[in-house]
Amino acid sequence: MKKIFKNYKQTIILLISLLIGACIGLIFKEKASILSPLGDLFLNMMFVLIVPLIFLTITTSIAKITHPKRLGKVLTSILTVFIITSLVAVLVGIVSTYSFKLVNPKDTASIKTSMSNDNAQDVKLSLLERTVSAISVEDFSLILSKNNILALVIFSIFVGIAISKLGNEAKPFKDLLESANKVINKVLEFAFMYAPIGLGCYFASLIGTFGNEIAIGYLKTFIIYLVVSILFYLIIYSIYAYIAGGKKGLKSYWKNIIPATATSIATCSSAASIPVNMDCSKKIGVSNDIAETTIPLGTSFHKDGSLIGSVFKIMFLAYLFGIDVTSTASVIKIITTSVIANLLIVAVPVGGGTISEMMIITLMGFPIASLPILTVIATIIDAPATMLNVVGDTASSMLVSRMVDGKKWLKQKI
Repeated sequence: MKKIFKNYKQTIILLISLLIGACIGLIFKEKASILSPLGDLFLNMMFVLIVPLIFLTITTSIAKITHPKRLGKVLTSILTVFIITSLVAVLVGIVSTYSFKLVNPKDTASIKTSMSNDNAQDVKLSLLERTVSAISVEDFSLILSKNNILALVIFSIFVGIAISKLGNEAKPFKDLLESANKVINKVLEFAFMYAPIGLGCYFASLIGTFGNEIAIGYLKTFIIYLVVSILFYLIIYSIYAYIAGGKKGLKSYWKNIIPATATSIATCSSAASIPVNMDCSKKIGVSNDIAETTIPLGTSFHKDGSLIGSVFKIMFLAYLFGIDVTSTASVIKIITTSVIANLLIVAVPVGGGTISEMMIITLMGFPIASLPILTVIATIIDAPATMLNVVGDTASSMLVSRMVDGKKWLKQKI
């Protein structure tokens, strides 16, 4: 029990602070806006850290990529399974949030105005011009800005690839970046110590200004996400196991999946669940090389729970700001944004989520000041999302085994 509390201590404290902030907002209403500067302080801390965090995290991650044991067939199968199952997760998220309106504020116009980007420009550009301006900048100093996140991500990817290609020649630079990455993540931990105060004050001001509809929206979001997660866990992963190994695969899956499930919930970390998850996959009947490749890669690049969560975040802000997302183009944009944002979440409790949320805001065109709203959503859905992230990799390893080793993969292992 003490170990579980230790792993969830930050989340518990944060939830308590949000509850206190909600009470202050409901009691004092508009007067609670006096606390807004304390919330802005946390927001500014995140904005200062986001640029070095994105650059260092993505660059060092790509620079450390090594070739898996099995040949191209394994990698191709993993990529195929990850793409298909990720799309399933996104579609489930879309269906869930279209069926239930997560938040229903009375005055969407005033909310949008109060959080509007100061740097927004009303300039009509062609599709090609918008694309070029989004993925590149005209001066190096501009890439060190939160307003050019996509260009920063692309730059970071190229730097990481360059380091990987140069090998030992770039080792001093790689070591420097890895050390800097550890430092910036430690600074981020320090910043998150202030998170309960900052987010609590932000929440109090938000609810006090715009009413209790937002608080109800958070509660509704958590309940719907929890129900969707449980159904996804029980139904979708059972289908994957059955497709991979028939009745024997389904039986073996449920016989061995509980340790990975329990570990993910207890630690609330995909990275911490890797050893147990690989062991569960091997006990199910997945070969060693597939389990040892699929699980680590899945921890970084395949997260069903985070994908569904990204859709919930997007739809929450869309409803909050009164944005129409019913068109086909909007659905495609939500799917694309969710997948891209998911790819940027690293397998640690802090850091990756902030990067993902900034990508959602940037790609969807939401006000940057709405970042704390997404941080709150990420906090309340953290446990069930982690569970799906971990267990989804186990189910994926079974599907990869089916593609690589054929129909009789389970019998061969036994």
